[in-house]
Amino acid sequence: MADLSNNFLGIRSPNPYWLASAPPTDKEYNVVRAFRAGWGGVVWKTLGEDPPVVNVSSRYGAVSYNGTRVAGLNNIELITDRPLELNLREIKQVKRDWPDRAMIVSLMVPCEEQSWKSILPLVEDTGADGIELNFGCPHGMSERGMGSAVGQVPEYVEMVARWCKQYTRMPVIVKLTPNITNILGPARAAKRGGADAVSLINTIQSIVSIDLDLMAPTPTVDGLGTHGGYCGPAVKPIALRMVGQIARDPECQGMAISAIGGISTWRDAAEFMALGATNVQVCTAAMTHGFKIVEDMSSGLANWMDEKGYAGTRAFQGLAVPNFVEWQDLNINFKSIANINQDACIQCGKCYIACEDTSHQSIFALRTPEGGRRYEINEEECVGCNLCMHVCPVDNCITMETVDTGRPYLNWQYHPNNPMRKDAAE
Repeated sequence: MADLSNNFLGIRSPNPYWLASAPPTDKEYNVVRAFRAGWGGVVWKTLGEDPPVVNVSSRYGAVSYNGTRVAGLNNIELITDRPLELNLREIKQVKRDWPDRAMIVSLMVPCEEQSWKSILPLVEDTGADGIELNFGCPHGMSERGMGSAVGQVPEYVEMVARWCKQYTRMPVIVKLTPNITNILGPARAAKRGGADAVSLINTIQSIVSIDLDLMAPTPTVDGLGTHGGYCGPAVKPIALRMVGQIARDPECQGMAISAIGGISTWRDAAEFMALGATNVQVCTAAMTHGFKIVEDMSSGLANWMDEKGYAGTRAFQGLAVPNFVEWQDLNINFKSIANINQDACIQCGKCYIACEDTSHQSIFALRTPEGGRRYEINEEECVGCNLCMHVCPVDNCITMETVDTGRPYLNWQYHPNNPMRKDAAE
């Protein structure tokens, strides 16, 4: 069987699955249950200075779609509301009892050098393997000048990362906020500050719904609501793009990446690692399905790796990065058209309606001699947009077939319609 063991900055764990800093990692009881279930590591819920923060009730809102519960999860919970000394004592005990598991401690204190200098030795004394700087929380803490208020300012990211590298021997991971126009700004700043790795994404600012009786955002607290942090399967596409941007950026080379954002299956994890991540962190999937979900994630990944011939996760890490390019690098002469497998087609007409109403009118709706319906592709009009394939309810009924145009590779940079094309300048 494939070897799932993971080495992240010299921090070893039996698999690449870590629990992200969140309620599932708030105390010894939860973390021990997670390790017994098979998780490779945890990022302990964010610690701050005493006295601890005060949380509110209720704290979660959710988006359910088309029968899928918790497609997205919103939370307005803050960092740990337990005393610092209690957290540190439990971290030390868990690490002593589970030495083969990764133990990372998330931290958030005021953006002052003395605050970071004071807390780092306390964490180091627990025997933890590393620290994660929480520069991502988009609610509550950001209004206090912490969390995403730091992560959105590259100069602050660089400054705090440099302080931490100065005052601790532990590897430093910077957790990035997605609530920014360009993720490369803070990522590059983390590198300049000496950070060993970045983790991303943290949650996205959001309001998931409005209670139309209370006329307030959910979750509601005594009739009022606020924006929170959005996570879960719905954010995975955003996280993939940001992870890929950092992985391919020349200025970020040398920093490891711990990927976070909607990871619920082994396939999700494999996609992030193919796009440059060394390991992955999971939260919402564990909160909705329980800790034992890691069993399916581990066995699924191992089976896929065996099928592909990958001995370890390093074998496929980053293989998708060279193929993640800008739009202007895509081959304009490439062509594909849709093909309908008539044996699999259930004649629902969804492909026809979608194409006729909103796309390129390239599907014929025909009547069969028996009075039934048949849908066929108008190959001359089909532009290969893929919409029909995505709306079809039958897997692999509609596929995209490559057409040999006989034309060589041509991207927009050299296209004759581009007034700024490269060869025009030459």
